[in-house]
Amino acid sequence: MYIAMNRFIINEGHEDDFENIWRNRDSTLKEMPGFQTFHLLKGARNEETKQTLYASHTVWEDHEHFVSWINSEQFKNAHKKAGSNKGMYGGHPNFEGFDAVLSE
Repeated sequence: MYIAMNRFIINEGHEDDFENIWRNRDSTLKEMPGFQTFHLLKGARNEETKQTLYASHTVWEDHEHFVSWINSEQFKNAHKKAGSNKGMYGGHPNFEGFDAVLSE
């Protein structure tokens, strides 16, 4: 199993807009071989910076299936509007990928 996560810092006042982008997107993940599940996670709000942490979390059969996704036309189409919504993000997303070494 391979888990792919992108961490997003969202500026105050943009949380609903960010969540709605994900809710209303035209996702093709379920069409991709090896895809298992997707979650959008909402983390803690930093009161000092007035920002909220989010993470997109996908589970894949293995790393190779994830790489096929990021090299696909579906991936390019899903991310073609990335970079719009100025003011929403408190920086670039931070990617983290994990191979599962133990599952119960």
